[in-house]
Amino acid sequence: MISFFKHRAASRKEAGGASAPAGTRIYAIGDIHGRLDLLTRLSNRLREDMAANPCENATIVLLGDYVDRGPDSAGVIDWIMDGGLPAPYHALRGNHEATLLNFLDDVSVLEEWRRFGGLETLGSYGVDVREPMRGRAYAEAQARFREALPSAHLDFYHGAALSWSAGDYFFCHAGVKPGVPLTLQQEYDLLWIRDEFNLYRGSFEKIVVHGHTPVDAPESLPNRINVDTGAYATDVLTAVALERDERRFITS
Repeated sequence: MISFFKHRAASRKEAGGASAPAGTRIYAIGDIHGRLDLLTRLSNRLREDMAANPCENATIVLLGDYVDRGPDSAGVIDWIMDGGLPAPYHALRGNHEATLLNFLDDVSVLEEWRRFGGLETLGSYGVDVREPMRGRAYAEAQARFREALPSAHLDFYHGAALSWSAGDYFFCHAGVKPGVPLTLQQEYDLLWIRDEFNLYRGSFEKIVVHGHTPVDAPESLPNRINVDTGAYATDVLTAVALERDERRFITS
């Protein structure tokens, strides 16, 4: 459904005077976390929105965390790469993709990764996770994962950008470090930052559109927009549509 949360789009004042490039509509989708069912449902909502409100130039920004926690991480990547989205897209990297890539190089990463969804991702690629669930056989799981991971998926994870920008909006997974120019942001902060960013009420140069920190309803603030509505647990995957100086939210 299309949800306006307070029953209307944000005003220009609430949006801090920010606007998307002329003639452009940007849909930014929050953390998917292996929920292919919700991604396909939300994509249908976006398709309906585009049909009801034609736009000459629509684009989708995926804010990262495609994998972990939910049941079908591998299926999410297949579906995206097979053209399931209704418009061209920019894929950004999340901290969970960064952890996946780190595990390919360092077997010890699984000790932590298995605690926040890594086993679900390995299982979606056909890796037997019964021993890793018990804290054993990490090297064997790494070897099986390397064999099972399609090269196209590996390219997708490596190719996911840390950020993207258009008009008055800056898109990244987690957020940015206050006081640091957007062009100088560090990878760790773009993928992992929380409170220092979330609690800051000053300007970030542009409106930061992000996920990473689950919220009950999307946050539409003068300096940032959070669209992570905890899809893997809540069954609600959210996108924000940015067009001219308006914001509106669409949910699965």
